[in-house]
Amino acid sequence: MPSVRLNTAANLSARVWTALVHLAFVPLYVRYLGIEAYGLIGVFTSLLALFALLDLGLSTTLNRELARISADTGAATRARDLLRTLEVIYWPVALLIGIGVALAAPFVAHDWVRVDKLELATVQTAVILMGLTIGLQWPASLYSGGLMGLQRQVLLGGINAGVATLRAVGAVLVLAYYDATIEAFFYWQAAASAVQTIATGAALWLRLPPSGVASRFRRNILTEIWRLAAGMAAISALGVVLTQLDKVILVKLLPLAEFGYYSLAWTVATGLYFLIAPLFTALFPRLTQLAAQQDDAGLRRLYHEGCQWMSVILLPVAVVIALFSTELMRLWTGDAVLAERSHVLLSLLIVGTALNGLMSLPSALQLAYGWTSLGIASNLVAVATLVPLIFVLTSRFGATGGAAAWVILNGAYVLITLPLMHRRILRGEQWRWYGIDVALPLVAALGAAGACKMLFELLRLQTLQRPGLLVFLAATGLFTAMAASAAAPIVRARLAGTLFGNVKQGG
Repeated sequence: MPSVRLNTAANLSARVWTALVHLAFVPLYVRYLGIEAYGLIGVFTSLLALFALLDLGLSTTLNRELARISADTGAATRARDLLRTLEVIYWPVALLIGIGVALAAPFVAHDWVRVDKLELATVQTAVILMGLTIGLQWPASLYSGGLMGLQRQVLLGGINAGVATLRAVGAVLVLAYYDATIEAFFYWQAAASAVQTIATGAALWLRLPPSGVASRFRRNILTEIWRLAAGMAAISALGVVLTQLDKVILVKLLPLAEFGYYSLAWTVATGLYFLIAPLFTALFPRLTQLAAQQDDAGLRRLYHEGCQWMSVILLPVAVVIALFSTELMRLWTGDAVLAERSHVLLSLLIVGTALNGLMSLPSALQLAYGWTSLGIASNLVAVATLVPLIFVLTSRFGATGGAAAWVILNGAYVLITLPLMHRRILRGEQWRWYGIDVALPLVAALGAAGACKMLFELLRLQTLQRPGLLVFLAATGLFTAMAASAAAPIVRARLAGTLFGNVKQGG
């Protein structure tokens, strides 16, 4: 069985590659389509996230169930029947998604988005194609959950990285040499989504152990898993509402071009998930196994090591982006106006996303125990209190208010939800999480990046051209990452062991 380290490395490599490809091609999308049409891509991203509500917790349930039974050589028939049963639910829902979005296209085009230059017919066609793309891509999440549960993250990462490259490169070629329209962009996205779903589904079925009998739909499987699936569905649904509500409100309140600036900043901020997801994906199945074995000591070690690695991977990137948001947007887009209009949004969104990422492994620990009530309760309270706040802030401060609400939401999770979790699971460990797993790497990252920012201002390096700016920011990121790694005890010991072990072998 692949190790946690191998799975983490594979996931991280694939996610980083996917993020780099995505970020590299977004400025080209804006160049060919314009900022207003790019706003429609932001609408598509939000719709894709919102329709995760219809997952009903099934992909996460498949992940957890396959992780639990993967070590049981006699469970091949159950594993295959479980997948077939969930497929029977998933594919009809995908069809309904496509039809539903197509039927809603006139309303979205005429009554929801505020266009300036784009024709309403163009927007309506684009929304219909969004529905087709989402419907074709949506089943891939189920198959991805299954591959994660089987700890086949190397294979999954390869598929995702390949499809991401196909999406980006193909889209630019279509826009450059065939038709520079938003409709052509979404036609290509639909084709790439079909490739992703077919490849992921085939990979999962081929990796399931053979059972010697045909897989079949079994109603009793649904009876056994419905409570866990319902809890996970509730957490997922509320999480989607909380993370997408700002976009839903902003696209209604702001001109589509202004929403495009917010979407650009959000694109960079959510790039952190390409760093967050690999560690979550690799550790969740192992946490589930340790919880099932009641190995409290092993669970404690893995949890804190994972949380320190999350801090070391996540915080240096977030801190550097937050402090150098103007320079990074200028470096990325090559457009000083875009940088000026979006840099404050980026700083706020990156802080909120980093806080969200720090809570990902505590959330994984809850799910490993099948404990969903805390997540449901905390998200319900957040919806009840934050929805009015989002309306007030976005109405008064526009996009900046929506970004500030994202920070408030995730700050509350860190300060309130985490201690509540540790009253039941790994009791008393919250202080180690706050003080050692997070605070030490954070203080080190802030100190290192802050010193570089002071140097940047002192030497008046704002006039650096793009190559020089890239070198300075890369050096700042490396210095910040080294400082955070040195401050995290477990990470420092792991890196020192690896380094000195290699030196001894070389000697």
